[in-house]
Amino acid sequence: MAQGSEFTMAGTDFGPVPRPPRRSLRRILVAIDSFGRCAESLAEAVELAAEMSGELRLVHVRTWDSSGKGRSRFFFETSEEATAILEAALSGVWSRGVRASGIVVDAERTRVARVIAAQADGCGAGFIVVARRPRCAVSRLLSGSISGQVMRAANCPVLVVRGSGPAITEVSSNVSR
Repeated sequence: MAQGSEFTMAGTDFGPVPRPPRRSLRRILVAIDSFGRCAESLAEAVELAAEMSGELRLVHVRTWDSSGKGRSRFFFETSEEATAILEAALSGVWSRGVRASGIVVDAERTRVARVIAAQADGCGAGFIVVARRPRCAVSRLLSGSISGQVMRAANCPVLVVRGSGPAITEVSSNVSR
């Protein structure tokens, strides 16, 4: 993922440093995955945004791993596939009359949760909605979960929605950061 950098020179005034947008509960960040597990979390976020006259920011993280000694990147999906996933989710949100925008971000597989949290900070989201993939407890314990990592990395509350059912499984409130 390309991150912006701030540069300053001694004795040179570049003006005020732009601040991130102020957090608003009407701004909801929703993580979109490529496996279709986000349908319930997206539906929950659409419903919340509609009730609050809010807006959604959809984020799809296109993951990569390094492949071999040359440290080249191996992407699990093409740029076109990632864009198609995001566009399909956006068109579904827009058809419900909810304001939404979206972005595809590239990140190493081990940094996905931190990238989602950083996107929420960057757009001033009041909270994050993510899906939790149904897995057995031992598997979650051994390899962790993206939703759990997002809850630890985020500077705002995180709503975790079970990927195969209507029940909300966890809500995290990271307000003390």
